[in-house]
Amino acid sequence: MFGSGTVAAAKAEVERLGGKRALVLTTPQQEAQGKVLGAALGPLYAGLFAGATMHTPVEVTAQALAAMKACEADCVVSLGGGSTTGLGKALALRTGVNQLCIPTTYAGSEMTPIVGQTENGLKTTVRDAAVLPETVIYDVDLTLTLPVGLAATSGINAIAHAVEALYARDTNPVTSLMAEEGIRALARALPAIAARSDDREARTEALYGAWLCGVCLGTVGMALHHKLCHTLGGTFDLPHAETHTIVLPHALAYNAPAVPDAMTRISRAIGAADASRGLYDLAKRLNAKLALRDIGMPEGGIDKAADLAVTNAYWNPRPLERNAIRDLIARAWAGEPPAATQAAA
Repeated sequence: MFGSGTVAAAKAEVERLGGKRALVLTTPQQEAQGKVLGAALGPLYAGLFAGATMHTPVEVTAQALAAMKACEADCVVSLGGGSTTGLGKALALRTGVNQLCIPTTYAGSEMTPIVGQTENGLKTTVRDAAVLPETVIYDVDLTLTLPVGLAATSGINAIAHAVEALYARDTNPVTSLMAEEGIRALARALPAIAARSDDREARTEALYGAWLCGVCLGTVGMALHHKLCHTLGGTFDLPHAETHTIVLPHALAYNAPAVPDAMTRISRAIGAADASRGLYDLAKRLNAKLALRDIGMPEGGIDKAADLAVTNAYWNPRPLERNAIRDLIARAWAGEPPAATQAAA
């Protein structure tokens, strides 16, 4: 469901899905919003779990499972960004309950059958139809208070899904159309939001772009960029959207020699001569952080991240070269502009 004021349909949607007792999920920061939503659910409101946190740690999921059991919930309503959506998915994976998702950021994960979970500092990904939410309610009103800084990094995180969809192994013409349109919408909307945070038209366009990018993420496979961000986020506990924002131009520059068609489409969508430099400049214009060192990654972690990035085999349009990937991470750590690198002969 997409529009303004659509959150009012949450109660009817829970009923339509057959839910009798809904557990509302939020982060600690959105607990008050969760209580308002709970009140709107009336007799269907079973309780609130406000402990969602980034990277979906398994110990938090265990706490939420206990909360579900204690209030006898038969479905979950996730209100928030990727952290809250991830927790709802982790619960659905373990229990099979239905999920109603109400995103308040541009994460896009509400449109995917993918959940990333962290245990002992390692983040692993599960792709399973059981984790795809049954209903998603997009309400632009809930995004109007998303701070400009979070809108920027959340939006570029969404762009990353579409970028990798354009050169996915299983890419297809329909996904590519959606990817280019999603990038275009966000690249246009984010600077407008930065200029005027209450620009409802820009906020609507950003949510539309994020939805398109989320569909791309859920439809085709991802590659080096997402692998790197999962590795960095899970290993060094880095904030998810900021990590994506910083790494994206560098990962794209690495893959550029192997994906000329995707580079052309991205350049066209963002209105830049060079796709990777254009994305770096977009982040800069939005005052987003450009260096991994500025979000908590230690310099000593560069080699560890490079090693982890090439351990488990995964598909990428350009072969994975450990030293070139180390250089990529080092540039991202320092906040330097992306550098074109040629693949080894």
